[in-house]
Order: sequence, then structure tokens, then C-alpha cells
Amino acid sequence: MNGILEFLSVADSFDTRQQAKVLHRLSDIIGISLFETIANANDPEEIEVFCKAQESFLREYFALENGIPSHDTIERAFEMVSGEYLEGLQHRFNELLSANEGNKIRKILAIDGKTQCGNASDTQKANHIVSCAYEDGFCLSQELVDDKSNEITAIPELLGSLSIKGHIITTDAMGCQRDIVKKIRQKRADYVLALKGNQGTLFEDTALYFADKEILAGCSYHKTIEKARGGVEICEYWHTDEISWLSQRKNWAGLKSIAMTRNTITKKGKTTTQIRYFISSLPCNVKEVGPGYQKTLDGRELSLATRRNL
Repeated sequence: MNGILEFLSVADSFDTRQQAKVLHRLSDIIGISLFETIANANDPEEIEVFCKAQESFLREYFALENGIPSHDTIERAFEMVSGEYLEGLQHRFNELLSANEGNKIRKILAIDGKTQCGNASDTQKANHIVSCAYEDGFCLSQELVDDKSNEITAIPELLGSLSIKGHIITTDAMGCQRDIVKKIRQKRADYVLALKGNQGTLFEDTALYFADKEILAGCSYHKTIEKARGGVEICEYWHTDEISWLSQRKNWAGLKSIAMTRNTITKKGKTTTQIRYFISSLPCNVKEVGPGYQKTLDGRELSLATRRNL
């Protein structure tokens, strides 16, 4: 944390205000905003509210001689700081979050591609961005690509720029590629990847395996029930590491288990069911890995819309 605080002190050199009238140091404003963005505060108004609620904690790191700045002051402060500096600050903070300091927490990092709405024109296609975000939606990094088909080449580059050791990487079926799996394992991370029919018979073999009721009964099982999307959602997970029969297992670096999820949503008297399949480098522990499956397939929980970057 000391390295972050030292880097924050550099922000004061960007301050163009009349120092005699300054009530809040620029480094303090940027610093508390960094903390509150982790708590999903996405604009100056939200940052002000969160900072006031957490003022005693923030004072452990920042002087805050005149209390919490207003949202207007926060907004003006960011106008004085260069994008390169803020990018460097975010990079350092990402490294801190991924470091082996304190109690290590295994995080779910979700990679997804999104096409930005509203920025296309007659002469320009809409931007397509591949992002990596924590499960709470905080964006770690992103790559601009020409279109969705280029996600496959962009994901390894994105992974190469991040410290992902010990964490769980999730992607949709587009990211279920052998080279991407190899990159994840080289970076000493684990993966939970959605399957579709883009990998030979792997999808069909997995689906046939879980279609056997006797086999399914022997798998590790977990179930959750919650209110969601104006209805009731039942999420069921089956997980197994009995994959000696899987002919393609050696083609996937670190592959240890496969899984099936069944999501049943009842809303306004109508019930819909969706079944999906996954491969994973994690051992059989459905209660730990289950959330990784859900983060992979559920855009509502994942919230991968890119957060405002510091």
C-alpha cells in the first residue's frame, strides 16, 4: 500500500489551483476516489456519498484535513490529472489486489467482449471491446478489437498484461480455445470455460455424459434458489472430475473436471430452463466452483459493462 500512496503523492504536481484557496489535496481526492470505485461508486456523486460513509476508514490513509470534498470538487480534480497517470495508478492498484499480501482471496475474473452502443456511424463500425473484470464489475483491463471474431487473439494479450496467479478465469464459449487455456495455465491461474459446438466433439461428449441419469446422480451437486429478474431462479450445478473417459482431455492444459448447470426461471406463471456445460482446471468442489459457472453465463451478475476507470 505504501507504493500506492507514494504514487498518489505525484498527483499534487498536476494541481493548477491557487494553493492558498485549496481545501482538499489533489492526491487525497484521487486516492479516496480509487478506494470508492472498488466499492462500485461510478460517478462523483456516488464517490462523495461512499466517502462520507467510510470517512473514518479513509482517514487511516489520507489526511482529509477539511473532510470529504464535494462531488463538484471531485469532478474538477479529475480534469486536472492526465489519463496516463490514472492508467498507471490503476495498474499499480491492480497489482496490489493480486499480490500475496494479507489473507489471499481467490477472485473470479470474467473476460467478455461487448460492442459499444451509440458510437457507430456511416463510416465507422461500433467499437468492440474485450474486458477483464472482477466479479463485482470492477474493470481491470480492456482491449479494443475490430470485431467479435478478433476476441480470440485479443484475450491472450489481455491475460498477458494482468497478474492472474491463483485466480479463476471465466469466459463464454468464444474464449474456450486451447491457446487461451494454455496461457491461463502458464500464468498459474485456473479456468471455468463455457462449452459450445466450436471444439469438435467436446460439447457433444460432455452433454451425453451428463444425460445419463445414473452418472448424474453420482456427481457432486449444489442448488440455490433466489428471487431474480422479477421471478424465482433455481440454479443447479453438477460437477465431476471423473473424466478418464474423455478422449480430448489431454488437449486442454490442466483440465481436471467438467460440469453442467441448469437454470430454471419462473416468472409470471411461465417457466424457462437453460442447460449449459463447462470445462475447468479446478478439482471437484461444486460449492466453490459453482459461482464461477454462474459468473460465466449470467451477464446480470457479471455486470461487465465497463466501469468508469480512474
